[in-house]
Amino acid sequence: MLRILLLLREGYGRSAFERVIQERRKEGAELNIAFLIGRIIFGGYWLMASFNHFKNLNYMSEYAKARRTPSPKLAVAGTGVILLLGGLSMLLGVYPAVGIILLIVFLLGVSFQIHNFWKVDDAQMKQIDMINFTKNMALIGALLMFLLLPHPWPMSLGIG
Repeated sequence: MLRILLLLREGYGRSAFERVIQERRKEGAELNIAFLIGRIIFGGYWLMASFNHFKNLNYMSEYAKARRTPSPKLAVAGTGVILLLGGLSMLLGVYPAVGIILLIVFLLGVSFQIHNFWKVDDAQMKQIDMINFTKNMALIGALLMFLLLPHPWPMSLGIG
């Protein structure tokens, strides 16, 4: 903006002003593409986690059972659905606030139920759970920041 005002003040012609506007539009397009790439990576992360919940349902259910999760098979399948909906929401930009809330609910539940490192005695498992717990807290922070972005998101389906 300052550059535009300086150009106008210095008496540059309309073509210089138009060049600056074109540069700003190009920068905006580059940022939109970067945001889209980020959404593809971020959404893909959640979709892969969902796929793993269904692919490894029995194994994950046994692990959830060992962590005293009530109805472990239902919990793993249900969280798989939450991850699928949240991942699609991030990827497509469809009802992003709903998708974000679903993912935050998932992360809070899994962090305190499955990755409760403070209850683990084995040093190696404690370290693994601490890493996953802190990663999940960082993801919650990122999701909270996503809530502040205006809707519809750039290069999204624009629904919701």
